[in-house]
Amino acid sequence: MVTEFGLFYVGGMSLLFVFWAYGLVSFVLDVKNKLIPLVRQYRRGRRRQKEEAEREAEREERERQLY
Repeated sequence: MVTEFGLFYVGGMSLLFVFWAYGLVSFVLDVKNKLIPLVRQYRRGRRRQKEEAEREAEREERERQLY
């Protein structure tokens, strides 16, 4: 026979599981929609800075060779 405490326990654990699952899904979606685009943007910016520095170095080298 199921006791009231048993029903309360199962109901409470089910409710906690729902909140746990909601938190897990929210975390995954935050990582996907916020963190990953920020990392991609950061890497793009670093790549652009590196390319710009290389172009600047090549331009200075050509200028030095002209004089």
